[in-house]
Amino acid sequence: MTSTETIIDTGTSELLCVIRDRVAVITLNRPEVRNALSDTLTPALRTMIRTCGENPDVGALLITGAGTAFCAGGNVKGMGAHRDQKKLDMSHEEKVADLQERQRLLTGALVSVRKPTIAALPGPAAGAGLAIAMACDIRIAAESAFVSTGYLKVGLSGDYGIAWLLTRLVGTARARELMFTSDKVDATRCAAIGLVNRVVPDAKLQDEAFALARSMAEGPTIALRYMKDNLDEALLFDFATARDHEAERLIRTTMTADHREAVQAFIEKRKAVFKGN
Repeated sequence: MTSTETIIDTGTSELLCVIRDRVAVITLNRPEVRNALSDTLTPALRTMIRTCGENPDVGALLITGAGTAFCAGGNVKGMGAHRDQKKLDMSHEEKVADLQERQRLLTGALVSVRKPTIAALPGPAAGAGLAIAMACDIRIAAESAFVSTGYLKVGLSGDYGIAWLLTRLVGTARARELMFTSDKVDATRCAAIGLVNRVVPDAKLQDEAFALARSMAEGPTIALRYMKDNLDEALLFDFATARDHEAERLIRTTMTADHREAVQAFIEKRKAVFKGN
């Protein structure tokens, strides 16, 4: 089977996006600054998350970084004298509202995508970059990758939902340790504490991450969407409520063409071909 590749125009060379085998591969492309976020890259990333999330031809999102980093987080140099004058003139309330909106459209939108999302870490993920990786469903790291919360080192408290995401993934004691120390956590320890799902050799990272994303993109779209709802609700509701919602969604999936195809494929001992309906 030959894979077709569609290049998506992100409006900037700082972010690349191709759709291949129903996987949207979104690449942060500022390798010279470890893919740090910028006033050009970040809005483009927000747009791509929304666009790919809504695109019926996309079954999974794979976010990665060019070169040897995932994302070094915010632009620290931009925190100094080179501040945008428009931002400097904002009132305290306007600055808060502005950041809240930017967060909602980035990690907020990423968590809301009803398709499997994977972050592939070729190297460091720090600060907001780590928050972006944690907002994905699954993280795969190269052996040389590491993460750091990073905020302590620049005298900031954290944004983009990092404390919430970190606590959900590694528990409150470890989240506190990682926030209060800004320690570099290598890939092996990340896997041990549940911060990444898999660690693979550097040379195999992109292939393995893509293979995983493709296998999910080929899956039954409606069932995957409901699985995400169920998994999200597992953190919000009591057992009885979550269980009742699960039952409702399962009955809905029994009525899908994908379910009928899966049963038929099982009987015929062949691989199911899902159409997303």
